[in-house]
Amino acid sequence: MNPIKESDYNPGMGILIDVKDPISYQEHHNPYSINIYYDKLLMNHKKYLDKNKTYYLICDKGTRSKKAARILAFYGYNVTYVINS
Repeated sequence: MNPIKESDYNPGMGILIDVKDPISYQEHHNPYSINIYYDKLLMNHKKYLDKNKTYYLICDKGTRSKKAARILAFYGYNVTYVINS
């Protein structure tokens, strides 16, 4: 699972999910992203994700998005984490 830079992401690649908490998301986020907080996403991945779609995960420092991407990939989802650029 290789990361991509935020500047290399475009909406045609897949769904961009920002895993920050809602307050941090309101303060700053990529305009193409949707917000599903880290814990909420991992606890309810079957509700929010489809194994036939591609997802990109982002957060402020990359720690949570990288962890979430690894866990979700283990569950069989097509996920990549995004590094802020």
